[in-house]
Amino acid sequence: MRLTLMLAAVAATTAFATQAVAQAAPLATVNTSAKARGVVLQPLTLTKLSDLDFGWVISTNAAGNVAIDADTGARTVGGGVAAVAGRNGGRAVFAGAGTSGNQVLLSLNPATVLTSTSNASDTINVNLMTLDNCATAPCLSSTRTIDNSGTFSVGVGGDFAIAAQQPNGVYEADFDLTAVYQ
Repeated sequence: MRLTLMLAAVAATTAFATQAVAQAAPLATVNTSAKARGVVLQPLTLTKLSDLDFGWVISTNAAGNVAIDADTGARTVGGGVAAVAGRNGGRAVFAGAGTSGNQVLLSLNPATVLTSTSNASDTINVNLMTLDNCATAPCLSSTRTIDNSGTFSVGVGGDFAIAAQQPNGVYEADFDLTAVYQ
């Protein structure tokens, strides 16, 4: 009888253990899904339409400056600088294109010194360069939204220091404007 009770106990334990193991296994397969996505944009372009030109000025015995407004292209002169009428210069203008509705980060790497094309030792210091549509100058970066036609434009202005008795000549330097999708 003792052997029978023992066998019955072992059988009962085995039956309960088998049910416990069976309940631990998953009752159903679980499945979920997600999207695979990517965005294809039109290539971003940026084209110079005009250079930043401080126009023609006359240097006198006193130092001064020439400023070109980044928003309007208007020129102002100060100090001992006299403007030559009809040779007003203007702001640099760039045209950009890309996918409409997207934002573009613009970054200006300004020139710091203009050098005479005829004598490399003659220079003009650049006080500042700035992008248009900014509340305060200098503004070296700005965000634009590409309009419905897929275009945007950028103006660049600056302020140039003219020394007293600045040597005559054509002065120039390169600067860079970069556009990157945001």
